[in-house]
Amino acid sequence: MSDGLFDAVLAAGPVAGQVSDRAWVQAMLDFEGALALASADAGVIPVEAAEEIARCCRAEDYDIADIGARAVDIGNPAGPLVRALTARVTPQAAAYVHLGATSQDVSDTAAMLVTARSFDALRTELRSDAALLAGLAEEHAYTVMPGRSLLQQAPPVTFGLTAAGWLSGITAAQARLNGIRRDRLAVQFGGAVGTLAALGDNGIRVLSGLAERLGLAEPVLPWHTERSRIAEVAGALGQTCGAVAKIARDITLLAQTEVGEVYEQGPAGTGGSSTMPHKRNPVAAVLATGSTGQAPGLVAALLGASAHEHQRAAGAWHAEWRPLSELLRTTGSAVHWLVVSLERLRVDPERMRLNLDRTGGLLLAENVAIELVSASQGAVGRQVASDTVADCCRAALTGGGELIDLLAGDPLVRRYLGRDRLTELLDPAGYLGSADEFIRRALDDWKAQS
Repeated sequence: MSDGLFDAVLAAGPVAGQVSDRAWVQAMLDFEGALALASADAGVIPVEAAEEIARCCRAEDYDIADIGARAVDIGNPAGPLVRALTARVTPQAAAYVHLGATSQDVSDTAAMLVTARSFDALRTELRSDAALLAGLAEEHAYTVMPGRSLLQQAPPVTFGLTAAGWLSGITAAQARLNGIRRDRLAVQFGGAVGTLAALGDNGIRVLSGLAERLGLAEPVLPWHTERSRIAEVAGALGQTCGAVAKIARDITLLAQTEVGEVYEQGPAGTGGSSTMPHKRNPVAAVLATGSTGQAPGLVAALLGASAHEHQRAAGAWHAEWRPLSELLRTTGSAVHWLVVSLERLRVDPERMRLNLDRTGGLLLAENVAIELVSASQGAVGRQVASDTVADCCRAALTGGGELIDLLAGDPLVRRYLGRDRLTELLDPAGYLGSADEFIRRALDDWKAQS
C-alpha cells in the first residue's frame, strides 16, 4: 500500500497494488517481452533476441520517475520505456525491441493487464463478501424485522431476506466482472494505424501469440479508436460500486441510534469519534460508502473519453489512464471495506422485534385488509376493506387507542374477524409471504456462480 495520507482509507485492499506506477510499468514491459517471444514464435525475429528482450522486462530495473518525466517528449510513457529497454539489451537484440508496435499498443495492452489483475483481486474480495452475506441470509432466514419503504416502516421482512437482496447485487457484479475478464479484456496490437503493415504477412500470427502469452482475449481487429471495452470495464466497476454502496448505506441506516438493529464490532479503538466518547460508528461501512461515492464521476470520465477520431486519437486515450486507475482503486477499496464491515457485523434480533412492536401492529394493516376481503367472501370489497382498516390506523396514530382494540370494535371488521384472528393477523412472523423461498433462490444463484 502507498504511504499517501488518504490511502489507508481510500486505497485499501489488494487492488491498490495492482494499479501502482510500478504495476503499470511492469504491464507495459510484459507487453514488450511477450511481443518479442510471440514474434520469435512466428519466425519474425531470432529466438535469442526475443529471450534477451524478455529477460530485461523487469520493472524494478527501471527508473519509473525518470520514465514519467520523459513521457512529455512524445505524450506517453511507452516511448521512453521502450528507449530504456532498448538501451538495456544487447546490440543484437536492440533492433527487435517493440517491432511492429506503436505506443498505444503498449499502453492499451498494459491497461488491459492492469485491469485483469485488478479484476482477479476484486473477485477474491467479492467472493468473501458473498460468502459472508450468504451466511447472514441462512442464519437469519426467520429473524423478523421491519420492512421499510420511503424510510418508513412497511410490512415485515426478515433480515435473511435483506441479506439475500444484498447478496443478489454482489452476485450480479461478480457475473459481470467474470464475463468481461473472460471475453472482453483483449490485447491491443495494430501498429501505427491498425494494419500491422510493418510485419507483412505475419501480423495475425504475432497477434495470436501475443494474446495467448499474456492471457488476454484476441480481438477481431485492433481497437485503437473503438473503446467499447473500456466502457464495459467502467460500467462493470460502476455496477460493483453500486452494489457495495447499497449494502453499506443500509448498514449505516440500520446502525443508527434510533434504529439499532445492527452494529459493527471491531477491534478496540475502531468506530470512535474525535469528540464524542460514546460513539460506535459503523466505520467500515462508512469507508465503503466513501469509496463508492467516487465511482460515478470516474465512470463518466471514461465514457466521456470514448470519442476517438479516425484511426488514432489525439488525447482521448491519454484521458483514460488516470480515471481507469482511480476507478479500479476505489472499487477495490469499497469491496475491501465491505468485507471488513460484514466480518464485524452483529445483528440484534431483539431490537428488530422491539422496533416491529413500536407501531402496535400498524405495519400489518395490509394483512388485515386482505383477510377482511377473504373472510367476507368478497362481500367487502378491497377498497372498502382498505378504507376501514385505514380509519382504524389513523385513530391509533392520533391516540384513539390500540390498533387491535380499534379493529375489534369496528362493526364491519367485527362481523368477519374475531379478536383471536386479529391477533394472528397482527403477528409479523405470520406475514412473510415467499421470503424464505426468495432467500433460497438467491443462495442457489450465488452457488451456481461460485
